[in-house]
Amino acid sequence: MNLRNILMTGSFLVAAGASTAMAADCGIDGGRLSIIGNEFPAIQTVARNAQDCDGLSEAKANLTADHQTINLAGMQGDPAEYTTAIVANSSIVALINEDVIRPLDDLVSAHGQDIPKNQLITINGQVMAVAFMANAQHLVYRKDILEQIGMEPPKTYEDMLAAAEKIRAEGILEYPLGGAYAAGWNLAQEFVNMYIGNGGQFYEPGTAQVSINNEAGVATLEMLKSLSAYMNPDFLTHDSNATSAEWEAGNVALMNMWGSRTGVLMDAEGSTPEVYENTTVAGPMTVAGGDTPASTLWWDGWTVAKNISDADAEATFKAMKHGISPAILNDETMGQAVWMIDGYQPAPVNQGVFSAISAGTTPYPMLPHHGLLHTALGDNIADFLQGKESAEQTLSDIEDAYMTAAREKGFVN
Repeated sequence: MNLRNILMTGSFLVAAGASTAMAADCGIDGGRLSIIGNEFPAIQTVARNAQDCDGLSEAKANLTADHQTINLAGMQGDPAEYTTAIVANSSIVALINEDVIRPLDDLVSAHGQDIPKNQLITINGQVMAVAFMANAQHLVYRKDILEQIGMEPPKTYEDMLAAAEKIRAEGILEYPLGGAYAAGWNLAQEFVNMYIGNGGQFYEPGTAQVSINNEAGVATLEMLKSLSAYMNPDFLTHDSNATSAEWEAGNVALMNMWGSRTGVLMDAEGSTPEVYENTTVAGPMTVAGGDTPASTLWWDGWTVAKNISDADAEATFKAMKHGISPAILNDETMGQAVWMIDGYQPAPVNQGVFSAISAGTTPYPMLPHHGLLHTALGDNIADFLQGKESAEQTLSDIEDAYMTAAREKGFVN
């Protein structure tokens, strides 16, 4: 089974010895490496190259779209099942809150002095992760279909709705919009993006007291519902993988999608020339007349588990450092991500993320309590989109769910 086919199964499992590359001398003499992370191509590249290190007593990876539901449990044991979790702005917070990852300052001092400073993610004065790529959601569109209806690529979500209506009216596609709107984490992320674009503030200034039941919150939900009217009726089950499959099947003309996914959409595998030759990217859109992109800027990076031996921690650090070394960059991998690695030369496929950076896209909130709000959003928004509740009631439910969780965790009284 080739890499492409593995990706589409929803889980990517790699055991020691699976790579055909020559073992690398990473200065490792014993110790294990066990990776948990997401499944897209850039992370597969990092995991594969980390496992190429010689001297590891064990080298394996579990790369799956469900990584956020299993990484915490897999790192709470003693010893932890996973020696490293590949995380992003939001997902690192839960691991820090539950004290399952270790500060990396000592390991950086001993073995990572050559890691560029901009890759060291420092939280409360301690290095907690090493970043290797930037990411953001942005516009992906079929240039041939937009040309067919005589419209320019949308710069706003209002423009996207107008294009979607015209595509439907002219009988080109019944459901021209796509998006990772699966109920849960993905849907919550779409709310976060749109709420920021609407100028919303998630909390009362200087506190963890949530504040989203307001005009910006209502406008956000209403825009999400307007967009969903042009999506496949099963949109609440569509994560990034399912949405990408819809795109490659030629069923979608416009969508907001992760930059890390666009390489798959623009290659020749799993699709037809009509689709992949016309797949084009642009920057993130704005909404409601604002000039703040309705998106968030992310980094992806790796951590080291706390509940493992020092030998395993050292081996994991050295292996993961090799996994993100300049040696991984080649003609195939250059287009997989916006790499934060020396020697990276941007590919056209990454223009959307570069545009997000240039437009000053807001970083995803890296707050200890924001994960609780993200969960509350993902658990409650579907009711509004299905017409079961008003926007105000849905926002009230979200705030209640968050406040209950935040009180339990001690973030609010």
